Amino acid sequence: MSATVFFEVTSPLGPQPVTLSYARVGRGEPLLLLHGIGHHRQAWDPVVDILATEREVIAVDLPGFGASPALPDGLTHDLPTMNAALGALCGALELDRPHVAGNSLGGLLALGMGREKLVRSVTALSPAGFWTPAERRYAFAVLIGMRRVAERMPLPLVRRLARSAAGRAALTSTIYARPGRRSPEAVVAETLALAGAPGFAETLRAGTTVRFTDDVPGIPVTVAWGARDRLLVPRQGVRAKRTIPGARLVRLPGCGHVPMNDDPALVARVLLEGSRR
Repeated sequence: MSATVFFEVTSPLGPQPVTLSYARVGRGEPLLLLHGIGHHRQAWDPVVDILATEREVIAVDLPGFGASPALPDGLTHDLPTMNAALGALCGALELDRPHVAGNSLGGLLALGMGREKLVRSVTALSPAGFWTPAERRYAFAVLIGMRRVAERMPLPLVRRLARSAAGRAALTSTIYARPGRRSPEAVVAETLALAGAPGFAETLRAGTTVRFTDDVPGIPVTVAWGARDRLLVPRQGVRAKRTIPGARLVRLPGCGHVPMNDDPALVARVLLEGSRR
């Protein structure tokens, strides 16, 4: 069941109100889940029930994505602001240094929370920020293209395509290695989420100069990469390991950029192992 939380984040214009949508389920140590750009918290649905057997799982719609509105005037969708917002979120939900896992943009944010010692452990699935300039330009061009297609495609056509495995592949094969496994309803919902995300353009613009170059000492870090990631290529995982020498680097065979749906059992196991270290 979804819920809404309200809190304030400091800005040059003074404290600004932030509203986030989230879902919370399970029992155990808290595990915060952060999705990628243009996606929504339902990206984690394939693994939530498995995780909830051992963890209290909190899946969040990031600002400007899913059911969460964009940040108010005075707050930008950059990494320092997002880190501050996620730290304030933890305070509002009474999460005392949760475990955190993120995918893509969410993985980058999770590593940022780890660097700031806001969390107990980090598991990052194909995190952004370990690219070369050419790799970043390629990824951003693909994302912009996906967004434009989603914006221009009539809803009846999206629904018709989503009914077949071939249609789901046409809509989502950039991010899933096994798009036929995604349900038609999920594909329709995430296409609409991508088309309607008010935070997409500003978040992408803020990422133009982003590279993650700091170690994350003192807490367990796992970096996992889909072997069939077509958006952020797997060699970026080697750079992540070089940047964070203490991290555990895990290969996800048969998985794409958003691996939770490609192999839920494997991804859930990686997340649980990462939060036990």
